[in-house]
Amino acid sequence: MIVKDWSENIDARLNLFGKVRGSQLWGIDIYTDDFDLVAVLMQASYYLPTASPPLSAIQELRAIIWCYLCKIKGGGTIDLEPYLTQSSTAEPTLAPMAVERTTTTRAATSVGLVAALEEEQADQIDLSCFWGNLRHDDRDNARDCWKLSDVNNFRVRSKHFCYDKTKVPPYFVYLLFMIPAGKHLMDLVAVDWFKDTKRMDHVTRHQSCAAQVASEKGLFSLIFNLQVPGSTHYSMVFYFVTRQLAMGSLLQRFVDGDDEFRNSRLKLIPSVPKGSWIVRQSVGSTPCSLGKAVDCNYIRSPKYLEIDVDIGSSTVANGVLGLVIAVITTLVVDMAFLVQANTADELPERLIGAVGVSHIELKSAVVPKLEPEIS
Repeated sequence: MIVKDWSENIDARLNLFGKVRGSQLWGIDIYTDDFDLVAVLMQASYYLPTASPPLSAIQELRAIIWCYLCKIKGGGTIDLEPYLTQSSTAEPTLAPMAVERTTTTRAATSVGLVAALEEEQADQIDLSCFWGNLRHDDRDNARDCWKLSDVNNFRVRSKHFCYDKTKVPPYFVYLLFMIPAGKHLMDLVAVDWFKDTKRMDHVTRHQSCAAQVASEKGLFSLIFNLQVPGSTHYSMVFYFVTRQLAMGSLLQRFVDGDDEFRNSRLKLIPSVPKGSWIVRQSVGSTPCSLGKAVDCNYIRSPKYLEIDVDIGSSTVANGVLGLVIAVITTLVVDMAFLVQANTADELPERLIGAVGVSHIELKSAVVPKLEPEIS
């Protein structure tokens, strides 16, 4: 929360609006108490000044900004909780820019959050029935395993990307648009690590794989099969599951669209939080349009969509992959998958999901037993 006295001339401070809109004042994702509160609210597009002159009766402006923690001088952090005081009876001089920005009372907000949490808990999927041959371990020092990545480490297109080209962490999307903090569109339920003498396509033919289990339970799966070429071929397979696709959503249109649309929208955001400098620089953290960078093959079934990503189809990607494979046991690699949002009605972007793989051993890969293709 930022609380600032409204002690300066109100007219002068509201004149900041022109500077904010003219990009003379720049905002960042993290605001401190030395920022001008009016500029913060305008930069974040929370409020737009009304045309009428402000009332002189207003002496103070209080804003509630949700966040997780705050660094304090001398080291350490403290958790920040929302704070609300009796609001002024004076007519506000700041008006919401849009319906989604309207202010609610603390009680209404609490009721809404409780209802959202209850709905989310009721919609949770039992993950205990899914299994992959790569172990799940969320400990920081774990090796040869996968874990759920913090989705807030990745930057996605904001609601106003069409106008200002800004990108924000998913938690900031939540602050502005009430999307659950860090909430991904699908649940990662299992990861398989395969090897064979040839490239492995359509790996959902693997007996009792997570996608087949999900299908039996009436769930929908999105499978990413990252194919690694070489004298021995490898495939790392990620299984994302949801109860159903929201009709008309960008994800549903991606799943049911044609290959041209899919290739134009499929994105991967990579990151190497632990590894050598040359690998981190080579991989980078710039979003990659997978369908444009490498060959992607889409296998659509009533209950799943598998995406086979042939990394060897790109000379550049294959070169970077060679660096990664050579030192793979020393690396922690994070990946976020999403469908690119281009229009205002598709924004803000949301991640399908994010995963991290830690210190992977080539020898731990297994040969899958794939059922024959049905012609």
